[in-house]
Amino acid sequence: MASSSVAADMELDRPNLEDYLPSDSLPQESPRNLHLRDLLDISPVLTEAAGAIVDDSFTRCFKSNSPEPWNWNIYLFPLWCLGVVIRYGILFPLRSLTLLVGWIVFFAAFFPVHFLLKGQKLRSKIERKLVEMMCSVFVASWTGVIRYHGPRPSTRPRQVFVANHTSMIDFIILEQMTAFAVIMQKHPGWVGFIQKTILESVGCIWFNRNDLKDREVVTKKLRDHVQHPENNPLLIFPEGTCVNNQYTVMFKKGAFELGCAVCPIAIKYNKIFVDAFWNSKKQSFTMHLVRLMTSWAVVCDVWYLEPQYLKDGETAIQFAERVRDMIVARAGLKKVPWDGYLKYNRPSPKHTEEKQRIFAESVLRRLEES
Repeated sequence: MASSSVAADMELDRPNLEDYLPSDSLPQESPRNLHLRDLLDISPVLTEAAGAIVDDSFTRCFKSNSPEPWNWNIYLFPLWCLGVVIRYGILFPLRSLTLLVGWIVFFAAFFPVHFLLKGQKLRSKIERKLVEMMCSVFVASWTGVIRYHGPRPSTRPRQVFVANHTSMIDFIILEQMTAFAVIMQKHPGWVGFIQKTILESVGCIWFNRNDLKDREVVTKKLRDHVQHPENNPLLIFPEGTCVNNQYTVMFKKGAFELGCAVCPIAIKYNKIFVDAFWNSKKQSFTMHLVRLMTSWAVVCDVWYLEPQYLKDGETAIQFAERVRDMIVARAGLKKVPWDGYLKYNRPSPKHTEEKQRIFAESVLRRLEES
C-alpha cells in the first residue's frame, strides 16, 4: 500500500509537458520503462542557473565600484584626513559658491530673454548660449577635466547623435560644447523644474518609460525633429538607463529607425578620483552631484566618431549593434546582451515561456531516447 501511494504521488508530480509543446511534437506512445529521475534530469538548467549566478554580467552593469582604501596605516591616514579637510572644507564651499553665482547669472539673463524677446531666431540663439554657459558652470563645480576628440558636432538636418550612458552628467558634459536637444526620462523635483522651464527651450523631448502611449508620441516627435534644419542636434542615449561605464547594454532601435545619419559618441570616465556612475535606484541626483563636488576632480574623455548610415539589407537592430561595437571599441567597454530596462521591470513572459519550452523539449528527447 505504501509503495502504491508513493507511485501515485510521483504521477502527480510529473510536469504537464503538453502545456509547452504543440500537439504534433508529442510522442505517439509513452515509453514503458520511465523513471522520474530521467524525466526530471535538470542538470543543464541547473548548470545555466549556476553560471548566471557565478558570472552575473547583468548585475555588474549597474554596480558601483568602491575605491580601494589607501589610508590603511599610521603614515597615510594623516594625509587622508588632510585631503578630507581640503575637499569638504575648502573645495566644496568654493564649488557651491560657483554653482550659486552661475545660477543667479543664468536666471537673471534667461527669463528676460525667454519672456520678453520677440525674435524667435535671436531668442533661440541666446537661450542656447546660456544653456551651454550653465553646463560649463556645472563642469567647473566638479573641477571637470574633459578632453574632446574629433570634430565638434554641427547643426545639420537628418542626423542624430547617440552615446553610451553613465550618468545625467553625460548630457551636461556634451551640452557645454554643443546645445543638443536630448531625449530624456521625466524626473521629479528640481531636475523636473529645469526640464520644463529651461531645457524645453533647446528642443529637448521627455518621455515616461512606463507609458506605452508616450513612446508612440515620442517617436513621432523624433522624426519631426530630425527633419527640421534649424533644430538643435538631437542626442539620444539608446541604452535607456545609466550603466557603470565598464559595460554597455543593448541599444534601443528607435534612434536607428529615423532614416538619417547616426553619429556615435563614446564617453569614458577615469575613476582615479571619483566614480561618475549614477545609480538612480540608490541615490538621488542631488546627492550624486554632492559626491562629485566633494571629489578632487571628474576626468573624462569624449570621442566624436564618424557618422554611420544604414547599409543595404541591414536591419535597425543590426545597425544599432554595429554602432554599439564602435563605441565599445573606442571607449574600452565590455559588451553584454542585456536589455537595460530589466533594471526597472520584470523579464518578459515570452522569455520565461521560451525557457520552459526548451526544457520541455529536452525532457521529450530523453523520453524518446529511453
